[in-house]
Amino acid sequence: AGTQPEVCDFLGRCLCRSGVAGPQCDGCQPGHRSFPACEECNCDAVGSVENTCGPRGQCLCHSNYAGLRCDQCAPGYYSYPTCLPCRCSPDGSQHGTCEPASGQCECQTGVTGRRCDRCLSAADSFPY
Repeated sequence: AGTQPEVCDFLGRCLCRSGVAGPQCDGCQPGHRSFPACEECNCDAVGSVENTCGPRGQCLCHSNYAGLRCDQCAPGYYSYPTCLPCRCSPDGSQHGTCEPASGQCECQTGVTGRRCDRCLSAADSFPY
């Protein structure tokens, strides 16, 4: 299934189709998945450990990245492509995760600050 029909090299070995590898053309090249179709993984160069993926296309992501291609921040991180830790206050935040673009943590009632680490004052509640 992985060879080019009736195409051989000068030693008589069959040549593999695009994206296919192995002495018998029976697997995908690195960076490809789903033999015999052997589609490219297209893993994100920053977020993935290497350009390899599983049969369903899931790339192996660094711990602060997520998504099929590792092209978004994992929960608890923000500001793709750098994916910085949220560092939300465990006492003042709702879930310890933050808004993916800004890093603003979701604060509990009466708490404020990007990290939910300050008590809300009367001036914060009623700006005039």
